[in-house]
Amino acid sequence: MNYDPSDRYGSYGGDVLATNWKTANKIAAAEVEATRDLVVEEVGTGFCGAVVRIEGRLVELEDRFGKVRAFPLGAGFLIDGKPVVLKHPAAAAPTGLVRTASGSVAVAGHKARVARASRIYVEGRHDAELVERVWGDDLRIEGVVVEYLSGIDDLEAIIREFAPTPDRKVGVLVDHLVKGSKESRIADAVARGKHGGTVLVVGHPFIDIWQAVKPARLGLSAWPVIDRGIEWKHGICEALGWPHEDQADIARAWKRILGTVNSYADLEPVLLGRVEELIDFVTAE
Repeated sequence: MNYDPSDRYGSYGGDVLATNWKTANKIAAAEVEATRDLVVEEVGTGFCGAVVRIEGRLVELEDRFGKVRAFPLGAGFLIDGKPVVLKHPAAAAPTGLVRTASGSVAVAGHKARVARASRIYVEGRHDAELVERVWGDDLRIEGVVVEYLSGIDDLEAIIREFAPTPDRKVGVLVDHLVKGSKESRIADAVARGKHGGTVLVVGHPFIDIWQAVKPARLGLSAWPVIDRGIEWKHGICEALGWPHEDQADIARAWKRILGTVNSYADLEPVLLGRVEELIDFVTAE
């Protein structure tokens, strides 16, 4: 065999140290969006399942037995035996009509209208927050301001002070507006009063606005029944096993309930009709 000094590596093909031998045979992992029902295997545990949910930086996988486990997004997954990096799915571009939470057709680029003189009153902060969550876009387009009262015991005096007119009307949403209730007597008195033609009082049958949220959204078949003499919200929290010692606990409970509401579909139909009726009343020319 003749040795050529210029051929340092002979038939062995080159300097094995000229490249990173640790990564020479590794396959670059492709980035893949973690879309629902995508089947992947987590390398560290061997857990294989379909994507069912993205929560922050975690992806939840469900295997064929119904077991669900969460893993951090990123590297460490396989698809068909090939390494992938899971990433957040890109937000889908809206197609066709876009609707607001209330079901109305969204108006792109529309600025909020200057507030009308007319008003909608609701009983409390929770009522106002729920109305804003579902009808907020509509109210801004129409220029309608929603204000909350601390109950409606003084509603007649509030209406007298506001002094509504045909161009400056008042709509009122009342809890527990059922025959024979205190609320129904107050509503009747307002309707018979001096400003009855420029005021509309409507309501729902629920003891509190919390009940207007469909119980199924909280995993319930029905809202618990609370005995008379027990403050209703405290009683609800206690029945559900939620903290209920002070007002901060009640506020957290409401945020938990409100967090389940994304659109009109999460509310009882009897409330939907009443709010729409009020908006129509105060915006009618």
